[in-house]
Amino acid sequence: MSDSDDDDIPRLSSHTLAALQEFYAEQKQQSDPGRDDKYNIGIIEENWLSQFWYSQETALQLAKEAIAAAGEGGRIACVSAPSVYQKLRALHREDFSVYIFEYDKRFAIYGEEFIFYDYNNPLDLPEKIAAHSFDIVIADPPYLSKECLRKTSETIKYLTQGKILLCTGAVMEEEAAKLLGVKMCKFIPKHTRTLGNEFRCYVNYDSGLDHEI
Repeated sequence: MSDSDDDDIPRLSSHTLAALQEFYAEQKQQSDPGRDDKYNIGIIEENWLSQFWYSQETALQLAKEAIAAAGEGGRIACVSAPSVYQKLRALHREDFSVYIFEYDKRFAIYGEEFIFYDYNNPLDLPEKIAAHSFDIVIADPPYLSKECLRKTSETIKYLTQGKILLCTGAVMEEEAAKLLGVKMCKFIPKHTRTLGNEFRCYVNYDSGLDHEI
């Protein structure tokens, strides 16, 4: 190749090259976060169309509630509620097992505990997920619609042995009661971002969340 050919090769400015390197570093961290911070809420960014992460305080409160409800050695299913799953694992406790059911395959970084889940196919689950094999299901349907809640409810009822902790909009109270027999709790969950709709928790058992103002 001649010198004149070299002159025709496009070159990146130092500023552009630095920005590109930073981008690739962020992508690598996103796909393979370190062992110590892989369960941090926010390590995977929200998709604003359907994902809103709980605040640290809310995620911790819901995680503690799930542990208490499941009991020692219990099994917990987090359906479209990844920030609760992350907080459960961040507690570094081994006295329960937990799975994350998610459409977003970025959460596949959690290995065997990740179950691909599409609410449009509510019972399309792997064989290893047996019916009524979880002590509690905590679910946060990705969309605020009756159709989404109805289909997610099929999954919840298939997974749970009985206990349900549902997080969704206050406007879904009547529909949630009809589909799942849950009632609204006093505890008001918060998110890292302000939502346009009032958001609440619902349970079908005697819960500590009903004593939180």
